[in-house]
Amino acid sequence: MTANLLLPGDHAPWFQAPALSGAPQYAFQTVAGRHVAMLFLGSARLEACAAALRLALERRRIFDDHKACFFGVTLDQDDAAQGRIAQSLPGIRFFLDYDRKVSAAYGALGGRGDGEGVEYRPHWLILDRALRVVQRFPIDQGGEALDLLETLVSAPTEDEWAPVLLVPNVFEPELCRELIDLYESDGGAESGFMRDVDGKTTLIVDAAHKQRRDCMIEDEALRGRLVARMNRRLSPALERAFRFEATRIERYLVACYTAGAGHFRPHRDNTTKGTAHRQFAVTINLNAGDYDGGDLRFPEYGGRTYRAPTGGAVVFSCSLLHEATPVTRGKRYAFLPFLYNEEAARIREANNPYLGEGVGEYRIG
Repeated sequence: MTANLLLPGDHAPWFQAPALSGAPQYAFQTVAGRHVAMLFLGSARLEACAAALRLALERRRIFDDHKACFFGVTLDQDDAAQGRIAQSLPGIRFFLDYDRKVSAAYGALGGRGDGEGVEYRPHWLILDRALRVVQRFPIDQGGEALDLLETLVSAPTEDEWAPVLLVPNVFEPELCRELIDLYESDGGAESGFMRDVDGKTTLIVDAAHKQRRDCMIEDEALRGRLVARMNRRLSPALERAFRFEATRIERYLVACYTAGAGHFRPHRDNTTKGTAHRQFAVTINLNAGDYDGGDLRFPEYGGRTYRAPTGGAVVFSCSLLHEATPVTRGKRYAFLPFLYNEEAARIREANNPYLGEGVGEYRIG
């Protein structure tokens, strides 16, 4: 069955696909926060598609990877082999859609669905920063497509409010100080992040993507005190705002972002098999006024940043793209659990076979 072409207002499907001179499984959903021009060219050997590609290269100044970026989608292995396409950073990349899954999901395959000749539907898509379709253009209307993109990126826009919940006074100042002291006595360990590699959720350490040190809380009595406060002060707010009852917590840790060595680039918290159970992320600030930077930002909703007061929490869906901006002065300390329910616990246990080495198995209990 052939998918329909996307219409204005549609959410562009997320996918992972090989990128030319890039990641073997580039996660398209991480592109959010910028406007996007997608060119479904099928093959650059076709003159109409080659002309569209030349137009994108002529106007590559638009594609700065900050406000806008370009992705070409090709089915033709000869495009790369013969140099008809090439990555050009910042801003210009190509998906190698040799299995045709991306083109199929976006409706670019027509008729027999074989992707050959006239059965391919070459076209342009212009997406907003939340990866929603603004407009679709025929392959020969690239000028109009790029004019629209340039208008979008140059127009002043007001940041939207991300769908987050801010709850003050979850932890009292004395408890915040106790957790900071615990971290300082331990020193923390370098923190990684999860990524699926060859079908297994793997712990990755990459300072370009994330710099943070974490101290795990092992004391059961202290854990109990933390849970008691969240149950009393955070859970009612979560139920009222999102009609969600959290029954389980993943990880008890104090995190520290240090000036010059503290950031976490845009990511989502539930995109691997080992993290699919996570439903809400919680950031409880243990200090708030003695550092610069280090705030939360949700790129799909613009450049607005969020910071809870000392002892307060910012709570948000693990599906939201978010980042911790670089700390430029001082140290930021935070308690960072994930919340989920019983249904998600069953998902977590079922995904044990997909966990890589060093990622502990989970049993409901």
